[in-house]
Amino acid sequence: MENLTAGQKLDRAFDKLGKERSLSFELDLDADAATLKAMDSATKPADKMPDEVAELISGARLSVSMRSKKPIEESGEKDFTATAMKLGGPDGDLLEYRQVGDYTYFRADVAELGKATGNPMPSADELPDGPGPFKKVLAGQWVKVATKELEETRDQLDEVEAPEGRKPSAEPTLDARTQKKLVKALRQVVAKEVDFKTGGGADGTEHIKATAPARTLMTKLVDELRPLSKELPPGTELPTAKELEEVPNKKVTADFTLKNGALTEVSVDLAALAENTKVKKLALVVRVGEGQEAKAPAGATEVKLDELMADFFQGGAADAFAEEDFEEGAKG
Repeated sequence: MENLTAGQKLDRAFDKLGKERSLSFELDLDADAATLKAMDSATKPADKMPDEVAELISGARLSVSMRSKKPIEESGEKDFTATAMKLGGPDGDLLEYRQVGDYTYFRADVAELGKATGNPMPSADELPDGPGPFKKVLAGQWVKVATKELEETRDQLDEVEAPEGRKPSAEPTLDARTQKKLVKALRQVVAKEVDFKTGGGADGTEHIKATAPARTLMTKLVDELRPLSKELPPGTELPTAKELEEVPNKKVTADFTLKNGALTEVSVDLAALAENTKVKKLALVVRVGEGQEAKAPAGATEVKLDELMADFFQGGAADAFAEEDFEEGAKG
């Protein structure tokens, strides 16, 4: 039996992820609302985090699922056959998005979003009668837009924002050669700066804890990346030495859970980086699994982007929002 170090086990686990053709990720913050409020205690009263926002963040979950015709590490945008994203809140799903075939589907719980953020929004019943597509969005119904139309709109916006006489640049990507350089540089830093500890578990489960001083690790990583800066996508800016000095040099621990050699969960303890000593539990958790097949939701209404925007601005929705904002401001 091959005797692997903790670092080698992690390398193999990540390599295995890249060879999968379907993956799912669930991201959440392991912290309660009181902890998030405690982190905000030093700010001015007017800038403090509202209770509703603290509850929303503490209970939020972001789920992403993807399937590709090729291994994930080799996949480009056109290789993915289906993707899905869902943002869940303390009381249910808030936003959901699916791209299946030629269409992109989405729905939102507008009322719950407004409640969670402290900015109530008008309901579908408050808008003028009519078949306008925006009423369906406010009512939380599934709508679908041709993906090609979304891409064309994005390209048009890129052209508007591009400097005069200059064509918009292609989507920034890393070529395979640069990717290998980056991975090699990162692995070298991790091998030198990170302390690993392993612990066994039942049914083939193993925990690997990786600990390193945050500022030291980030500084070393950036130092390794600077020689490659010209090969990175346009717009990629590495932090300056002054910015890195502001990062606390306290030790941060990441707990990796492996199941029969496959990565299933990562939990990064961020409590040490919080300036407030009252913060005892603050972790970013990522759960990894097999990607589920994204299916087109039944009964979705096809809409055109221009019709959707016209309905918002001309069909009374914009007026309803403005009136709501005015009333809220008057109350304040």
